Amino acid sequence: MRTVLTLPADTPEATAGYQSDEFFGHQPAPRSTLPNPTPLLENLTRCEIEILAGARDLEQISRWVTDDVYRHLLKRVVLSARARQAKGQPIARPAFSIGSTVLCEPRDGVVEAVVIVRGRARTRAVALRLEGMDKRWRATAINVL
Repeated sequence: MRTVLTLPADTPEATAGYQSDEFFGHQPAPRSTLPNPTPLLENLTRCEIEILAGARDLEQISRWVTDDVYRHLLKRVVLSARARQAKGQPIARPAFSIGSTVLCEPRDGVVEAVVIVRGRARTRAVALRLEGMDKRWRATAINVL
């Protein structure tokens, strides 16, 4: 027979443990267990530009971004689609090349980077923040400048 000890819910010992999201949520990963972030930074940048142009589905990068980033990008996709429709522009794959990538690591398991994107008409910068979660990189912020 097994004895189970339960504490009243309002005692400090019962509430001092993990919150449900802390225990079952995403676990941070140290930099030593994570792969080189540069290929992911360049691929996410390429995908982001194509998503905003309407040439790629947002769902294709959902595995690599957090829920907040996904919702932010979804709003931008809707606005871009409305702007294209109002101007009568067809969906076209953008022609661009990935330039230099500058990255820094403000703390263990976090990478912040700027990727330069050269298009026909202008050069843009894409700022990204990757955090190590569950032994892989996930984008917690993406901004096209």
